[in-house]
Amino acid sequence: MSWLLRLKPGASARTNLLVAALMWSFIGLYLMVRGYLLQVPLSGVFWALALGLGTLKARFVIEQAARKNIARIIARPDGMCLGGVYSWWMWGLVVCMMLGGRLLRNSAVPSLVLSVIYVAVGWALLFSSRLIWQEWNARKILR
Repeated sequence: MSWLLRLKPGASARTNLLVAALMWSFIGLYLMVRGYLLQVPLSGVFWALALGLGTLKARFVIEQAARKNIARIIARPDGMCLGGVYSWWMWGLVVCMMLGGRLLRNSAVPSLVLSVIYVAVGWALLFSSRLIWQEWNARKILR
């Protein structure tokens, strides 16, 4: 088993924070672009609706998950596996969200509604990623 431990991609807490922040940011941007491309052009009213819903989702749901994730990463000692940036529960949630997105895309939901959902969820992730970026930046200052 010791050879297996040598193969794991261990990283510092700061690196784990960077990976988490990049994932949240890139996935958020990806979803926003995907939502935009579903309904080009998306009118200002729908952008406002999507960003408003996304901000509410971020404030009341996603930011709580981000804070838990930050606390979990900081509590782990340096050198832990990079794949452990998220808990098993969080990885399961990621898979469920991916499957939910696929189901939505293949459903009879109108593209305008899908577009708003994608932009809202993407914005919630991107907006909430600022918490992880702030913690990552604070760790740089502490060194």
